[in-house]
Amino acid sequence: MQNTATKVKEPAALKTPSGFSNKDASEIALALNGLVADAFTLYLKTKNFHWHLSGSHFRDYHLLFDEHADQIFASIDPLAERVRKIGQSTLKSVGDVSRTAHLKDNDKDYVSAPDMIRELLDDNRMMAESMRKCHALCDEKDDPATAGLLEIYIDETERRTWFLFEASRVAT
Repeated sequence: MQNTATKVKEPAALKTPSGFSNKDASEIALALNGLVADAFTLYLKTKNFHWHLSGSHFRDYHLLFDEHADQIFASIDPLAERVRKIGQSTLKSVGDVSRTAHLKDNDKDYVSAPDMIRELLDDNRMMAESMRKCHALCDEKDDPATAGLLEIYIDETERRTWFLFEASRVAT
């Protein structure tokens, strides 16, 4: 996974004081911004699949995807605000999200329900792995606040993964 986000020198007016060195804050922010971008991407993909779902398990998957999208969306603001709390800048545009995200969009006209489930399952697995890597970085940089926040989101992502895995066994 390659993060193409560039490091930007913070304007003095946005430089929130923190106990982190510039290097440590920058490294944590880079990882968090990757998570924010992936969360936006996964949110939109999940809503896309929610809107364009068809098939025998329509109601169950439609509701599941909506629940997952709400949960993913709820993680975005706290992650981005954590970047600001440590004195760094977060994403500013859809283009910024696109350049920073590791997860891929799905613009296909039609995706079958089993393929939707498998793709969301893979994306949630990747998201959990990225969160665990960011958590390890936070442990290394003595940032228990970000690590604690991530623990909640890791658990939620693993729960989504579990549900999608179980649904994939029915969808095939």
